[in-house]
Amino acid sequence: MFGPPGYAYVYLVYGMYHCLNVVTEPEGRPAALLVRAVEPLEGVDLMRRAREDWMAIRRGRQGVERVARARQRVAALPAAELAAGPGLVCAAFSIERADDGVDLCDPASFLRLELPPDGELRLPVTSGPRVGVGYAPEPWRSRPWRFWASGNASVSARSGRQ
Repeated sequence: MFGPPGYAYVYLVYGMYHCLNVVTEPEGRPAALLVRAVEPLEGVDLMRRAREDWMAIRRGRQGVERVARARQRVAALPAAELAAGPGLVCAAFSIERADDGVDLCDPASFLRLELPPDGELRLPVTSGPRVGVGYAPEPWRSRPWRFWASGNASVSARSGRQ
């Protein structure tokens, strides 16, 4: 998170979920944006397969039947929900700690940020309180530091879908 802006900061949370952040401030100043969800526009089959493999690894110790049920659940998910959560973004794109430090602004990078195909951003953006920080004292718990595209089906945390 102390790296240059536009680089990936990937960390493991709860010992099981990778989270992707985009460093946003000059090098040495720790600030980043957590990527909470991604709307699949293409590559849905690849994302689904990556999610199924991720589930198989997580459920592997629990037996063949549980792995099969987990794969069936992922196969039945609507495309909009494949990467609708910070851990799910990393699962759908096979992002791991080894990807920490990747330049997300390099057009040749395997992991990068891109503009929409037509280059125009048209989504209305809404903000509200962050999710999963109930432990934080006020005013930090209620600050509207969570942003999402209004009405988008891929927004993480069902309560944020407006």
